[in-house]
Amino acid sequence: MKCRTCGGTLSPTTTDLPFKVSERTIVILKQLPVAQCRSCSEYLIEDSVFAKVEKLLSGVDTSVELEIIPFAA
Repeated sequence: MKCRTCGGTLSPTTTDLPFKVSERTIVILKQLPVAQCRSCSEYLIEDSVFAKVEKLLSGVDTSVELEIIPFAA
């Protein structure tokens, strides 16, 4: 698969990504599977993975400032 930003090659990997779910709350998902560009580090999250991300984020307690959740594929 080609990167939409630079045309480089996307490779499967895992990474930790932050998501802001409210004005006050940030969630870090650990070991999230993504396709990342070898040239510019741009990444792509597949639809099936993003559906799981949305489900995880919908259950977050927004009264806390930071939550770290391991992503289980």
